[in-house]
Amino acid sequence: MGNVYSAQNIASYLIYELNEGHVFVNNMSIQNILASVERKWQEIFGHSAFKEMVYVKEEGYTVKEVFEAYESYGANHIPLPATEYYLKYGTFQLVERTYAIPNFTQEEIRLVQQALTQYRYKLLAKAS
Repeated sequence: MGNVYSAQNIASYLIYELNEGHVFVNNMSIQNILASVERKWQEIFGHSAFKEMVYVKEEGYTVKEVFEAYESYGANHIPLPATEYYLKYGTFQLVERTYAIPNFTQEEIRLVQQALTQYRYKLLAKAS
């Protein structure tokens, strides 16, 4: 059985992976990859991959919190994941940090990597 993660954390993983491979990633591509992850997750584990509500619209799939976090980039490349504010217990200083990467199981990593591979193939097909 698969775990349930924050879509923000999964988006962080996707952005780091794609940037490491020098692959273009924008807000809509994140939404498309999240949709692919969600379909595969539902297929294999029988439940949603995300804690957040998932919206399926005519123009596509949206995890609202992720969409809003990257909306300012428009159609431009996203170089780093969105940030969150963190207050360590016992301190009085807010720390801004990028969303953490989920601690996936091996099966979950394989599933997410399949979605990333599928996205890369789509980009290559459009380029050729």
